[in-house]
Amino acid sequence: MTLKKHIPNLITLGNLLCGTIATIFAVQNNFVAAGLFVLIGILLDFFDGFAARLLNVSGELGKQLDSLADMVTSGVVPGIIMFYLIANNSNSGSFAENTVTNDWFTFNSSSIQIIGLLLTLGACYRLAKFNIDTRQTDSFIGLPTPAMSLFVISLPLIQEHTTIIMVQNLISNNYFLIGITFLLTYLMNAEIPLFSLKFKDYTLKNNLVKYIFILASFLLVFFLKYVSIPLIITLYVVMSLFSNKPTANK
Repeated sequence: MTLKKHIPNLITLGNLLCGTIATIFAVQNNFVAAGLFVLIGILLDFFDGFAARLLNVSGELGKQLDSLADMVTSGVVPGIIMFYLIANNSNSGSFAENTVTNDWFTFNSSSIQIIGLLLTLGACYRLAKFNIDTRQTDSFIGLPTPAMSLFVISLPLIQEHTTIIMVQNLISNNYFLIGITFLLTYLMNAEIPLFSLKFKDYTLKNNLVKYIFILASFLLVFFLKYVSIPLIITLYVVMSLFSNKPTANK
C-alpha cells in the first residue's frame, strides 16, 4: 500500500486519540479540556472523509475506523459528561467540589446519573446502523453523533460561563438533563431526514437552506457564545424538518 492510502486513516486515528484524551479529562471533571479535544476530534472526523475523497482512497477499513473513533469521541465522552452533570446536580456541589476521587463511581441512593450513559448506548447503536445504511450518502437519517456530542459538551461550559440565570437553572435541573438525554438518544436513531453540509455545487437555489443555517449559526455564535451551541443543533433539526416537509399537490 502507498502512503497516500494511509493518510485518511491516520487522521481518523488522530480523532480517536483526541477522544481518548477527552475521556481522561472528562472523568477528572475537566470539561473545558475534554470539550476542546472533542472539538479537535470532530474536526479531524470531517477532514478524514475529505482527505479520502480528495485522494480517492475511500474503503471499508476507513469506514469502520471512522465509526470506532466516533464511538469514543462522540459517544463515550458525552455520556461521561452527562453522567457527571447529573451526579453533580444530585450532590448539589460545584465542579470544583466534585473533582474525581477514588470513589468517583460510587452511586448515590437513586443512581440516576447512570441515565446519562444512554447517550453512549444510543451513539453506538446509531453508528452501527450508519455503517450498513446505504441511504446516508448525501444526507443523514437521525441526528449525527458529533452534533449530539457538541450539544452535550457545551452544557458544562454554558453553566460555568453564562450570566443568564434561567439557563444556569435549567442545566442545574436533573429533570431537564434527563429529558435532554432521552431526546438526543431518540433523535440519533429516529427515522428523521436531516440535511448534510456537503455541497455538490454552491448555487443559492440548491443550497438556500444550508446558507441560511450557516449564516444563522455565525450570528448565534457571535451574540451568544457558548449558549449558541445547543441552539444551533436545535436549529439544525428544526430547519431539516421544515426543509424536508412534503408539499401538498396543487
